[in-house]
Amino acid sequence: MSKLVRPHGGESLKPLLLEGEALEEERTRARSLRRITLSSREAGDLIMMGIGGFTPLEGFMTRADWEGVCDGFKMANGLFWPIPITLSTDRDTADTIRLGSHVALAHPDSGELMATMQVTEKYTIDKEHECMMVYKTVDPAHPGVKMVLEQGEVNLAGPVKVLSQGDFADRFPGIYLTPAQTRALFELKGWSTVAAFQTRNPMHRSHEYLVKIAIEICDGVLVHSLLGKLKPGDIPAEVRSAAIETLIEHYFVPDTVVHAGYPLDMRYAGPREALLHALFRQNYGCSHLIVGRDHAGVGDYYGPFDAQHIFDEIPQDALETKPLKIDWTFWCYKCHGMASMRTCPHEGSDRLLLSGTKLRQALAAGEEVPPEFSRPEVLEILRRHYASQPPSS
Repeated sequence: MSKLVRPHGGESLKPLLLEGEALEEERTRARSLRRITLSSREAGDLIMMGIGGFTPLEGFMTRADWEGVCDGFKMANGLFWPIPITLSTDRDTADTIRLGSHVALAHPDSGELMATMQVTEKYTIDKEHECMMVYKTVDPAHPGVKMVLEQGEVNLAGPVKVLSQGDFADRFPGIYLTPAQTRALFELKGWSTVAAFQTRNPMHRSHEYLVKIAIEICDGVLVHSLLGKLKPGDIPAEVRSAAIETLIEHYFVPDTVVHAGYPLDMRYAGPREALLHALFRQNYGCSHLIVGRDHAGVGDYYGPFDAQHIFDEIPQDALETKPLKIDWTFWCYKCHGMASMRTCPHEGSDRLLLSGTKLRQALAAGEEVPPEFSRPEVLEILRRHYASQPPSS
């Protein structure tokens, strides 16, 4: 009997990725179907359904699901879900698709056939309503809002049969892991409580400190890197993964941290995305999600701790994975080490506030980065990356 948290909505994972003979037969069938090209975000969502990361979803959401998730955090069947998982296309294409028929879903870059889908519903949405409910803004400068506003006019709903995980396993060998793989790894290590650390950035000293706090509380930590697309200016996944690997090698006790990656694009939905992060980390086997300052945020659209507060606003039984809420952390020159607002009594002038944005800006400008901000082994990798970039105009 597993001691790990149960997958969301039930006792077992529900991966939709076909295997063996069934996979080959469906691939052959897919080549004869009408083709719909996915967006990058939709491709990531589809892969998560394929590997069981979005258990227990069986496909892209209906209008009733969309409305329930936007307005009440739950699908039509009552299952808790914080962000709509939808597929869209243009009006002309949608008009040619008969309800009940099947389509093939293609990768936006490679054209690879990623899945087949039975279209059970076609519907339009109020995009601005989705943006206000999920992102708390309709500002098109917000990268998540921009994705919604630019998606097709018509949403298609229906169950999917997933044919591919894309190229993540090839690009990130040993790091790209499915929920079944992380659960098996945690079981092998004898872990029952596991904290997930969400990151789209290389880990600076503040991130390191958050993970080490969690190690004191839980059996281990899953440092879980986003491998999908980011906004312009963010550090690529390959560079970030190398930086995280070297940090773990030099500054963590062996067998306390697992570094893995997952295939989603970043939505930058702040509090709502924090809930989604907790939900799919439950599927990966994590009992806790580290939620610090400005989790999944961008710009000034959310308060620094809105992503912590939202966990107090949902039903207590909505998720088995619980937030590990940690206050603003920084280097204190008087404490001579990392501290937080709850542990450091000194003035702001004694504190070096750390952030991924500040680190990126300093590195891009070729400025000196103090050792209190980031480990030298990490900085070496990041400097090589920035040195290879063409100068900005």
